[in-house]
Amino acid sequence: MKENNFDNIKASISQNDQLRIVEALLFASSDPLDKKTLSEKLPKNSNIDEIINRLEDIYQNRGLELKKVGNKFMFKTAEDLSFIMQREAKAQKKLSKAAIETLSIIAYHQPVTRAEIEDIRGVNVSPGTIDTLLQMNWVKIKGRRKVLGNPIVYGTTDEFLVHFDLENIKDLPDMKELKSMGLLDNNLPTDLYPENIINDNDIEEIDAINSIEVNGEI
Repeated sequence: MKENNFDNIKASISQNDQLRIVEALLFASSDPLDKKTLSEKLPKNSNIDEIINRLEDIYQNRGLELKKVGNKFMFKTAEDLSFIMQREAKAQKKLSKAAIETLSIIAYHQPVTRAEIEDIRGVNVSPGTIDTLLQMNWVKIKGRRKVLGNPIVYGTTDEFLVHFDLENIKDLPDMKELKSMGLLDNNLPTDLYPENIINDNDIEEIDAINSIEVNGEI
């Protein structure tokens, strides 16, 4: 009965209030939200694309702007004002060279296994290196590859895109840029960045909480 009443209330919401609801949801959320999540709070006949476009227009040249992160949306400080409102990094300690290279390989090769990371880098990857990236919420467990041994595969998160101000993982800089910034070893192979960086076809999704022990990789 309560659900029916709520549906009736949603059906009577004006277009202006629909805009305000989406605006409020995006302001209140600390994480990017997708269109499906936003639409659930709106009448069934709502045009979420039109609402998003209107919000983008409203927040042009303002202190905040509506940013697209992957297939989700969030409000962020306008790019030209970011120096005033710098976000505190989740982990204050400086990433090691190994962690930066591991993160780069995961970003460009995802979904990728530990063995594949080691093959590219040419050295073993310490369990603590991947643990650090998982704790920072820049890397996540995406599942297991459907091959012998079913090894765990890793990929990047929405938080990774937000932190590095990327709309999509394909917006990552190329190898020359990263090497010029001193973030990558010049000895890394030239095929570090394949053309097709994401292929989930051979990945089996798993419950990362119940099925994975990160260090032991069970």
